Amino acid sequence: MSALVLAVDFGTSNSAAAVLDGTTPRRIRIEGDADILPTAVFFPADRGEMLIGTAAGAALIAGEEGRYMRALKSILGTTLLHEQRMIEGHRRTLADVVTAFLIRIRERATAETGTPFSRVLSGRPVHFHSADPERDARAESDLRACYHAAGFDEVRFLPEPEAAARTGHGIGASGQTGLIVDIGGGTSDFSVFRMAGARVDIVASHGIRLGGTDFDHAVSMAHVMPLLGHGGQLRRAFGDGLLPVPAAIYRELATWAKIPFVYTRDTERGIEDLKRHTTEPDKIARLGTVVTHRLGHELAFAVERGKIAANAGARQAYIGMQFIEPGLAAPITPGSLNAALGDFGDRLRAALYDTLVAAGTPPQQIGTVILVGGSSLMTMVTDQVQAVCPTARVQRSDAFTAVIDGLALATGEPDRAGG
Repeated sequence: MSALVLAVDFGTSNSAAAVLDGTTPRRIRIEGDADILPTAVFFPADRGEMLIGTAAGAALIAGEEGRYMRALKSILGTTLLHEQRMIEGHRRTLADVVTAFLIRIRERATAETGTPFSRVLSGRPVHFHSADPERDARAESDLRACYHAAGFDEVRFLPEPEAAARTGHGIGASGQTGLIVDIGGGTSDFSVFRMAGARVDIVASHGIRLGGTDFDHAVSMAHVMPLLGHGGQLRRAFGDGLLPVPAAIYRELATWAKIPFVYTRDTERGIEDLKRHTTEPDKIARLGTVVTHRLGHELAFAVERGKIAANAGARQAYIGMQFIEPGLAAPITPGSLNAALGDFGDRLRAALYDTLVAAGTPPQQIGTVILVGGSSLMTMVTDQVQAVCPTARVQRSDAFTAVIDGLALATGEPDRAGG
């Protein structure tokens, strides 16, 4: 058995791997010189080699024929993971796709370190599925099975905010109590910790199924989908009066993990029927263009860029949709972004309070709040943290590497390394 344990942060949006080099985390360059890569795959239509990470996204944007997939972590624990589908000439389950991605990570780690890894310590959200313990347990079992299928004999898990706490960046002096807030692509996780000398003790952890992909979905539904006919009306085939345009296709187009499954002949026929009855044929025609030309992921990337621009304070940003129709764009402002995400702020605040209650810690005892995860960069997150813990010092850890560094450090602990 290998002496080294591979640490893997398999994320909804981004992934990373690392090993412990002495007492220092050493990140693996999985893709070129990059040690963080998008959790994405692309299967070329010519049945060529599967692409991962930025190479997968580049193939999509370049217009290469094939199937692009992202946010696969979000389907762990669901029946969708095990359904067989034709993906560019081969019948595959999405579990097969996750496994193939993990195999690439293991192979790249072996190539860089010269170590044939058989043990892995993986991050996991506190809850894959909040308020559903059975599905939550099934999600971990699914991910464990994928790691085993990828060639790992021993698989262990550590909650992601607890891993981030181990990095110790700015945590504070002995006796201080703090809070890790890890907002990722698919989940939001929280851990109250207390410093005991140089050791970080976790007092309580909590998590909810809410993350950056949910933010993107809300922004898309509020800003983009109305330009494709969402919220419109249909004339009845028989009788008077109007009916609302069905929302299901728009919800799926706005959901990263479900976009590939919109591209079916049944969906195209449904859109043709909508065109015959809609009061806004131009908008439904745009929807047809997105589905026929498989532009859903390009649209999702455009939404993500617009969200980031508005979050950065741009008074007037746009979600560019010129790849659908020349000159087409959806305006987005900080105000409209906040309106789209309003309900999520309430959920985050409630989760923060639930975490503090579980820890038996009043807000005024939190000295430091450390923000982790790419979606923690959202202003909404900072606003909610400051509302709940107004006296705490709020600081950002490295948004994308705190978890993987902490996982690597945890592999040096006997109970985590399998010793």
